[in-house]
Amino acid sequence: MKRKICIVTGSRAEYGLLYWLMKEIQDDPDLELQIMATGMHLSPEFGLTYSQIEKDGFKINKKNEMLLSSDTPIGISKSMGIGMIGFAEAYEDLKPDIVVLLGDRFEILSAAAAAMIHRLPIAHLHGGEVTEGAFDEAIRHSITKMSHIHFTATEEYKRRVIQLGESPKRVFNIGGLGIDNIKRLQLISRDEFEKSINFKLNKRNLMVTFHPVTFEHATAGMQFQNILDALDELKDTNLIFTKPNADTNGRIIIKMIDKYTLKNSHKAISFLSLGQLRYLSAMQFIDGIIGNSSSGLIEAPSFKIGTINIGDRQRGRIKADSVIDCNTTKEEILTAIKELYSKEFQNKLENVINPYGEGGAAKKIKKIIKETDLAAILKKEFYDLEFKI
Repeated sequence: MKRKICIVTGSRAEYGLLYWLMKEIQDDPDLELQIMATGMHLSPEFGLTYSQIEKDGFKINKKNEMLLSSDTPIGISKSMGIGMIGFAEAYEDLKPDIVVLLGDRFEILSAAAAAMIHRLPIAHLHGGEVTEGAFDEAIRHSITKMSHIHFTATEEYKRRVIQLGESPKRVFNIGGLGIDNIKRLQLISRDEFEKSINFKLNKRNLMVTFHPVTFEHATAGMQFQNILDALDELKDTNLIFTKPNADTNGRIIIKMIDKYTLKNSHKAISFLSLGQLRYLSAMQFIDGIIGNSSSGLIEAPSFKIGTINIGDRQRGRIKADSVIDCNTTKEEILTAIKELYSKEFQNKLENVINPYGEGGAAKKIKKIIKETDLAAILKKEFYDLEFKI
């Protein structure tokens, strides 16, 4: 009897990371892939990106409508409740043998809680990471405690999951999933990329991705305006904006991006979703990433390009030498951009090593999920570390 593996995905970025794992499971004759799409995938406002999953040749078994048209704390809390009801019904219908969850978004917390109550084993990807500026931090560690098999991106993250009381026998460092895309996708040429986005690149080019810092109150607009003010001072520089996820106050940034690109269409363009192929292909031709996206820390170092990491959202994450941290003031952002283009920094990029590995994560995860005995995995014993005082 085939082992049924249910993968939950709620956003374009998350699906991009899960793609090769889904392919590995789909192509294995001993496994049955189940896909549950939820969150932003089903929202017209965020591009109805579930259609990309289907275009890629996957069957979506369940669609869980949960995202309300609100990015307030009340709206997101209600979305989580609606989501949990939908996940409960879907698990009852699909009856998976194991549920695979990635990361730390609120949709995934609802999926984990419903799976726990259904007594379903959970495999959690990218646990143990630290992002002190966002409530993703608490969500991520909460999902770890509800999960039974853990796949981390670095040895330090592996140790942190064990520190949370998880058995070392169930924690595996397999590297960053995003590296698989870099190694396995056939990236497109500069000319093909420009045609695909109907936009010409310039002498200098930057990608801008900025998300709200969800543990701060009403800072999104001010911080993003400082970024725009800094970018306005650059010469011969074109800008590619990718819009934020459905986080608290995310719509403030989306409106600001729309207004800016409309006014500066000669040098700026924006996207709800570039898709993994175009997004990673763009990294071949840009000088760096500006904002606070995890992709600037995990994928960008593999392209030997710089990342300007603004503010506290990613504070605590492991970073390559290609990452320049700065505060959210216009002056500090401009200083960081100047450093990015400095000869010294550009020379340093040639020897950058990506701390998130060299790829192969999807194959490793599939093998472990396939071979792990699930019969008695639900009852976990807390793994105590021995402390010397």
